[in-house]
Amino acid sequence: MNRVIDFSRYQTEPTEPVDQRDFLDGLNVRSAYQPIFSPTHQKLVGFEALVRVDDGTRPISPVALFERAQTTRQTVQLDSFLLHRHVDNFTGREKPVWLFLNINPETCTHPMSSLDRLVDQCNECGISPEKLVLELVETASDNTDALIQFVNMAKDRGFRIAIDDFGTGDSNFERLWRIDPTIVKIDRSLLVNAEHHHRARQLLESLVRMIRESGSLVLLEGIENDAQARIALDTEADLLQGFLFGKPGIVDDTVIATQEAGLSAMIDQTRRNLLQESSDHSSFLRLLRFEILEACHRLARGETFANACNAVFEMGGVKRCFMLDANGIQQGNLAFAGRDRAPQRFNPLYRSAGACWSHREYFLNALERPQSINCSRPYVGLPDATRTVTLTTCLTSGSSRQVFCVDIHPDELFGGQLCFPATL
Repeated sequence: MNRVIDFSRYQTEPTEPVDQRDFLDGLNVRSAYQPIFSPTHQKLVGFEALVRVDDGTRPISPVALFERAQTTRQTVQLDSFLLHRHVDNFTGREKPVWLFLNINPETCTHPMSSLDRLVDQCNECGISPEKLVLELVETASDNTDALIQFVNMAKDRGFRIAIDDFGTGDSNFERLWRIDPTIVKIDRSLLVNAEHHHRARQLLESLVRMIRESGSLVLLEGIENDAQARIALDTEADLLQGFLFGKPGIVDDTVIATQEAGLSAMIDQTRRNLLQESSDHSSFLRLLRFEILEACHRLARGETFANACNAVFEMGGVKRCFMLDANGIQQGNLAFAGRDRAPQRFNPLYRSAGACWSHREYFLNALERPQSINCSRPYVGLPDATRTVTLTTCLTSGSSRQVFCVDIHPDELFGGQLCFPATL
């Protein structure tokens, strides 16, 4: 979406608006349609209608256009004009695609008349309201009840609802669940941050998963390079949009075929990369399993704990080893990889001999599956407040039982993309 306008900035006042024909006089107003793709179907499934304006000598941004409309109190008139213009200009109405339309927040002030006029426009143009997706900025309203009322009226008339720019400002899941949109568009800033920061990528993947589990499709927009496309595909988002796949323009069958072929080629390459990465990941996990079992054998032969762990510490990402008794009580202090032996800052949590970890998932997993090497879900490790995965296995000697534990920082492995199975 090229504009974000706050509901609260627009209040209906009894002022005489300037004639709209005067407001648009001398401006060339056009509709441009940006394609939206389904990576699962590897085909185009929609277009977002965008406005393009110039005065004959230079382009005028959509933001500037709406600011001009605001000064003459014609925001609603301009929004209505653009909605009808986009529907009227859309040449893809016979195609099995959605048409996404940005709805200005002030249009919701008189939702019934606005929506009924839009239904009439659809009938005149021969396009079903079910093909129209109305994009709303969920954070733009202080009056949630008015927003919900507009959404319900739109749904009653057959329109689909999309929430735009989710993940910024005051976005919240309670309002999302109440709106119950067909589609949620994630703000591009989250994708850009995910390109450069592991933690942002994990948060984006979690956000996509939560929205899909709540019952809405997820659209990632603003994809401009291969790295962002790969991240978007890895999140399993349902829909993709961005300059990399197609810029706003006319609806043209030849262009669509080229864009779909490009998407298909990118997905094929991503699959090949994934197969290679999976092979690399599997090789690492097999070697890690071997070294942990070898450490257990050394301990059984009576070697010191530090010596038994040496080979494990050579594995990338491994930070600490420690031993628990059958009650989850730590036996001795932590053993550190040589590169991490001297913490840079004082931390009393490093000295954890005698600590009780019986409540931890990794300890319980070891008791439940004593013949396996068990992998915990990622959590924040106490010694360094860093995302950690703990691998555990049981050591049995006679009637006594101990649990051997290995802490790994997963973000240091394969760009943070290594997924640990439940057991090795």
